[in-house]
Amino acid sequence: MRPLLALLRKELAVLFGSPLAWLTLTGVGLVTALLFFDHLRIYNQILFLYATTTMGGFDTDTIPTYVNLRDQVFLPVMETLGLTLIGLVPLVTMRVFSEERARGTDELLAATLLTPGQIAGAKFLATFVFVAAMMLLSFLYPAASIVRSNLGLPHLLAVYLGLFGFAIALASIGLACSAFTESQLLAAISAYAVAFVLYDFRWLAQFAPEGAMVWIDPLSLHPRFGSFAEGLVRPADLVYFGGYALIGFALARVALDPRRR
Repeated sequence: MRPLLALLRKELAVLFGSPLAWLTLTGVGLVTALLFFDHLRIYNQILFLYATTTMGGFDTDTIPTYVNLRDQVFLPVMETLGLTLIGLVPLVTMRVFSEERARGTDELLAATLLTPGQIAGAKFLATFVFVAAMMLLSFLYPAASIVRSNLGLPHLLAVYLGLFGFAIALASIGLACSAFTESQLLAAISAYAVAFVLYDFRWLAQFAPEGAMVWIDPLSLHPRFGSFAEGLVRPADLVYFGGYALIGFALARVALDPRRR
């Protein structure tokens, strides 16, 4: 147990000690604040305009159904932040396994009492902690704005739960790609490629047989994390993201096995 905890502490120290990791944290927090502030500002302007009798004659506090937090704030922010995560998460995961191979320090890990599963588990857990910190940092400004405005905090929590699951899935993809190569560049590029292919399968609509998209589309990432923008937390979606973590872990463990024979 002690070697496992030592490896976990080492992975956390490396992750949080990397300038690139702090740049990623700063980037996510800044992008989220700017996006959320801009959309919330526009939403508040729309509310003000519709609350006056000079714009269509609406009574005070009577707002059309199409003017709502989901469409004006949560959905666009979630879509843009989701694409931002696709661009940033592989920059964090690309070095987790590949750097060990490039430096030859994976042989030192192989000489310890740790099993391949424990090594992979420590690296996955450390990365997930970093992802959680990244999502928590990006959550602070939206949460403060929503609380002060007395608007939809439970809805915002659902949005961020979906984004966290999405980020975990992206991290799992990136870690699995990193485990099979010693090139950080190749690990990042392959993670980008896999993430973009799995993000949305609607591009297959013109090639798939009629009716097949009903079964194929739910396998893509976008409809799964996008449903959280509705304020709905479905267990099936959480299990779906958890499946990425399990598959990524299994692939990383397979990649480590030959090194210990």
